[in-house]
Amino acid sequence: MKQGFLKRVLRPRRGSFGWRVRLAILMVVAVATATVLVTNDWLTTRFTESTRNRAELRLALYNGNLISELRRNSIVPQLLARDPALIGALNSSDYSQSTARLISFVDEIGAASLMLLDMDGRAVAATDRNRLGSTHAQTPYFVDALRSAGTVFTSQQRETGAYGFTYSRRIESQGNAVGVIVVEADLAKFERAWAGISDAVLVTDSEGTIILATEPRWRGLTEEEALKEQPAQGAIERAIRVTADWTALPADAYLKGEAVMRLESRVPFQGWRMASFTTYDSVRERVNGVIALEIMAFAILLSGIFYILNRKTTLRMVLFQRESAELRALNQRLQREIAEREKVQEDLAVAEQTLAQSSKLAALGEMSAAVSHELNQPLAAMRTYLAGAKLLLNRNRPEEALSSFSRIDDLIGRMGAITRQLKSYARKGGEPLAPVNVGEALLSAISLMEPQLRQRHVRIERAIPDRPVLVMGDRVRLEQVMINLLRNAIDATKGVREPRIDVILAAGETASLTVRDNGPGIEDLDALFEPFYTTKQPGDGVGLGLAISSGIVNDLGGRLTARNGQGGGAVFEVQLPILDEDHGREAAE
Repeated sequence: MKQGFLKRVLRPRRGSFGWRVRLAILMVVAVATATVLVTNDWLTTRFTESTRNRAELRLALYNGNLISELRRNSIVPQLLARDPALIGALNSSDYSQSTARLISFVDEIGAASLMLLDMDGRAVAATDRNRLGSTHAQTPYFVDALRSAGTVFTSQQRETGAYGFTYSRRIESQGNAVGVIVVEADLAKFERAWAGISDAVLVTDSEGTIILATEPRWRGLTEEEALKEQPAQGAIERAIRVTADWTALPADAYLKGEAVMRLESRVPFQGWRMASFTTYDSVRERVNGVIALEIMAFAILLSGIFYILNRKTTLRMVLFQRESAELRALNQRLQREIAEREKVQEDLAVAEQTLAQSSKLAALGEMSAAVSHELNQPLAAMRTYLAGAKLLLNRNRPEEALSSFSRIDDLIGRMGAITRQLKSYARKGGEPLAPVNVGEALLSAISLMEPQLRQRHVRIERAIPDRPVLVMGDRVRLEQVMINLLRNAIDATKGVREPRIDVILAAGETASLTVRDNGPGIEDLDALFEPFYTTKQPGDGVGLGLAISSGIVNDLGGRLTARNGQGGGAVFEVQLPILDEDHGREAAE
C-alpha cells in the first residue's frame, strides 16, 4: 500500500502537469531565442561602431604623424641652403669639414640622411659615408632642384621595393647655383609602428599607387591589385562569409581571407590618401562572449527545471551533475577569455597614448606650415605668367609680355611680404649689437607663434607702450628668447580649461618684459635654468630652451628670472638695460 502511494505521488498527472511543464519549457526556449537574437543585433551594432571609432582615431593619429614628419623635413633644405659653411665649401671645393657638419645636423633635425651635391651631381658630403662620390646627376631630386627656386619633394621606388622620400633645394651663392642639398625623410618608421597595432595600413599617392604599407609586397601596386595578392579561398572564405552574414555586417573588403572594415582619409599633401583595414574579429568575440553568458544563464535555468523534474531517479541526477560541471568549465573559459580581452584593450590604450605623444610638431615646422601654404598660390600663378610671357616673346609680342612680367613682380612682392617675418627669424644671430625696439621684436615673435596659439585656443593679452622701448642687443637672439618663453607658456597651459597668457612690456629704469601663464606653476625653481632640466614628457623637449634664453639675456647685460604667481601659474621676467631715444639715435648713427 505504501509503495502504491509513492507511485501515485511521483507519477505526473497526464492531463494538467505534463502539458504545463512542456509549455513552460517551450516559453523559456522562446524567450532565450528572442533574447539572443535581440542581443546579437544590438551588441553587434554597438561594438561595430566602437571598433570603427577606435579605427578612425588611430587613422587620424597616423595621418597627423605622417604630415607632421613631412612638414618638419620640408623646412630643413631651406635652412641648410643658407648655411655659410656649406656655401663656402661649394665655392672653394674644400669638403673636408662638410660631412662632419651634416652629421652634426642630422640628430637635431631627425631626418634619415643628408647629402650635399655639387653642380655635377656628385655627392661631396653625406651623413652616409658610403654615398660619398656617388653621382646623382640624372636623379629627379637633383634635376628638379636646379630648375626650381624652391624646395622640391620627390618620391622614388628603390630596387628593394621600398620608396625613398626626399626634399631637395638649390644652393645659391651671389645669385648663382653652386649645388643642391638633399634631405631624406624617414617615413619607413611609420610602417614599422603601424604593423604593430593595426591589421593593415597603406598610403597612396595622387595616382593611386601605394607608397607606404604594412605589407611590403603592396608597394608600387594599386589598392585593388594589392588586395588581390592574398584573396579568400575555399572553406575559409565560405566560413568568413557565413560569419559576416550572421552578424549582418557586410565586409568592406577581404584581407588574408578575413572580412575587414575599410576606413580612408585624405592626407593634406600632394593628393595622398591613407586607408586602414580593421578586422571584425574583436566584434565577433565580444558579441559571442555576451551571448555565451546569456545562453549559459538560460541553460542553468533549464537545468534547474530538468533537475526538479528528473530528481526521481539517481541516473538523471548524475547526468544533471555532469552537465553542471561542463557549464562551470565553460564559465571558467569565458572568464579567462574576458580577462585576456580586457588586457588587450588596456595595451591598445597605452599604445594609442604613446602614439599621440609623438605627434607634436617642431616649432619651426609649425610656424612655416602656414607660410608654405600661402606661397603655393603665388608660385602657381608665377609659373602660368612665365609660360605666357615665353609664348608671347616667341611670337614677337614683347609689349604684351611686359604685362605678364608686371604681374609676376606684384606676386613677388606679395611673397616677400608673406615670408619676411619667417626669414627674419630663420637667419642666424650673432650680429653686432644695435638698438632694438623691444615692442616690435615682441610683436614679431607673437606673430610667428600665432598658428600654435590658435591651435591650442590660447587667449593672449598684451600690454605694449606706444613709445618705443629701445635696448642694445641682437634682434634675432632677442626674438629667440621671446619665442622660447611663449612656447613654454603654451605648453604649461596645455591642461587648463581656458588657457591664457599675459605679455607685459614696461619701460622704467630697465626694459622689463613679463610673460605670465595660468598653468600649474613651477615645482623646482632652483634647477629651472640648468641645461637638460625639463618637466615635459619624454619626446616633448630636452630642457635647453630656458638655459639658452638665460645665456642670451646675460650676454645682453640683463637677467632672466622666474617665479610662481600669487594667483597661480608661472611668471618669467626679462630685464635689460634701457636706451633713451637720444642714445638710440646716436648708436644708430
